[in-house]
Amino acid sequence: MLAGLGVLLSGSAHAADAVEGQPAPWQMGFQNAATPIMHEITNFHAYVTTIIVVVGLFVTGLLIYVIVRFNERSHPVPSRTSHNTLIEIAWTVIPILILVAISIPSFRLLFAQYDFPKADLTVTATGSQWYWTYDYPDQGISFDSIIVSDAELKPGQPRLLTVDHELVVPVNKNVIVQVKANDVIHDWAMPSFGIKLDAVPGRLQTTWFRAERTGTYHGQCSELCGQNHAFMPIVVRVVTDEEFADWLAKTKATAARDNADTLASARN
Repeated sequence: MLAGLGVLLSGSAHAADAVEGQPAPWQMGFQNAATPIMHEITNFHAYVTTIIVVVGLFVTGLLIYVIVRFNERSHPVPSRTSHNTLIEIAWTVIPILILVAISIPSFRLLFAQYDFPKADLTVTATGSQWYWTYDYPDQGISFDSIIVSDAELKPGQPRLLTVDHELVVPVNKNVIVQVKANDVIHDWAMPSFGIKLDAVPGRLQTTWFRAERTGTYHGQCSELCGQNHAFMPIVVRVVTDEEFADWLAKTKATAARDNADTLASARN
């Protein structure tokens, strides 16, 4: 019974029907986990939800018992009890044990989120009003990622979640993401990866992920940053090593050609 209630509360039934890497209509739970950290977040959520349900049912049952057992009709002579040592010890110790049971996996999860592994790839995400700029410092690549307007969307591309240039990363690789902002506070959020990190002007924030499956994953700026805050999506495309190498080669070739054209135009 409790397991079924936990499934209902966590929205896993809706998540099972969700499109990979993006929200689904009427979805109540998390998006499907695509990284080890998001798996831990999902498990911790289910664990804490179970504790909450048990405590809520116990308190509700206790209230119903008190209402029925000690109302004026069934208990006309009120109790004069003013102190019970056992009950006072219980309602002090049990909440402490519950909090300890929650805090241990919570601290373990926080440690995993900020214990950065050795990087296989490092990228920098810079928030601006209202788009993202991605830099691959080791590969010498930089580009802006701007939302695609409704008129330019192709069949199958989600509205408000599609960009002209995606952040491309290889599958099963440790990706370190350095997040910053040029103007106001933005937030780089990727639900399937379990990431939500503020981009703060003058400060370099760091997070990481290791995507376990190829695919396209969608997120959005999650900090109110001005008029076009709702039009600042984040798209990460996870590909195989071979596809990533091919993408790098093509992107570098395109950048070199654009630079050559710019120099030629300047000379003329």
